[in-house]
Amino acid sequence: MFKIGLIINPLAGLGGSVALKGSDGMAEQALALGAEPRALQRSSLALAELAGLTSLFHIHTVGGDMGESLCRELGLPFDVCYRPATPTTAEDTRKAVRMLVEQGIDLLLFAGGDGTARDICAEVPQWLCVLGIPAGVKIHSGVYGVTPAGTGRLLARLVRGEPVSLVEADVMDIDEAAFREGRVRARRYGEMRIPGELNYVQAVKVAGKESSELVLTDIADEVIERMEEHDDCYFIMGSGGTVAAVMERLGLDNTLLGVDLVYQKQLVASDLDARGLYEHIRDKPCKLVITLIGGQGHIFGRGNQQLSPAVIRAVGRDNIWLLATKSKLNSLQGRPLRVDTNDPALDRELGGLIRVITGYHDEVLVRVANPEDEA
Repeated sequence: MFKIGLIINPLAGLGGSVALKGSDGMAEQALALGAEPRALQRSSLALAELAGLTSLFHIHTVGGDMGESLCRELGLPFDVCYRPATPTTAEDTRKAVRMLVEQGIDLLLFAGGDGTARDICAEVPQWLCVLGIPAGVKIHSGVYGVTPAGTGRLLARLVRGEPVSLVEADVMDIDEAAFREGRVRARRYGEMRIPGELNYVQAVKVAGKESSELVLTDIADEVIERMEEHDDCYFIMGSGGTVAAVMERLGLDNTLLGVDLVYQKQLVASDLDARGLYEHIRDKPCKLVITLIGGQGHIFGRGNQQLSPAVIRAVGRDNIWLLATKSKLNSLQGRPLRVDTNDPALDRELGGLIRVITGYHDEVLVRVANPEDEA
């Protein structure tokens, strides 16, 4: 009998869609802005992969929305080892880890973001295998699956007793206050032992500038030339340094870690949340200018939840302009690009070959594929 410890941070990811760029200490504000909890839904996508295996595992978990309610809803075998406070806190996560370890679990499964990973890392013994369900806004750490379903598929392999290598992965987090001001300050907080299957587990985000100013200028010039050919379109400008180079070339103020809207080379709106962005573009022709995360390869679902499934569908796959330097693509070491929109059907629709702008009149074809679609 495989013994799984389960901890869900029910507040994880609240700040993403409402452009708060994090959830640490921001839950009340996020909820007031209309944010919808997503950690339980994403955990459900992972645990659904265990259907048909219930005779092979037992879950030890935490009361309420930290695990109990979802296990009950899905009909999974479980018991509750710890009752958290209301609302839940980081201290509840830490206490829960200690209680679950006492149950002799074989693996600790948790849902959250980098803040949750830090809390887990502070308490979990080095020998215990852990695996994260990506549910937060910031997911720089290498302890998470590439998608919730991908996490579940890897867990199912372990439950079935299939051999899986174990590796040490870094736990990273950033200063959210600085992050909201457009400054990235990443720090390593330790490492945890995870299943080392590259198809299912994401890499640590590559930080810093990855290319010369000249390459970024070439990419920016290509995008601006294409903009001139689509003068009737609105342009959603995603987050990241590559897109920021385009905005700088246009002479426009840029939200480095947010989403802006441009029309006829003029800034229409800055730092939009998911709802505001959709209201701006739903009845208009538009293009989405976005980059990918170096080292991980994620296009959607890592720090840009403002680009909701509704927004992406309104834009359409053929209107996505993906930008990346060749060095950033090379950092993937042959792995495909990933999408994690919180909408499995949309993730499948986004799969396949996509054009990536890598310079002036220079582009390459790269595959988008998630583990659940490759199986």
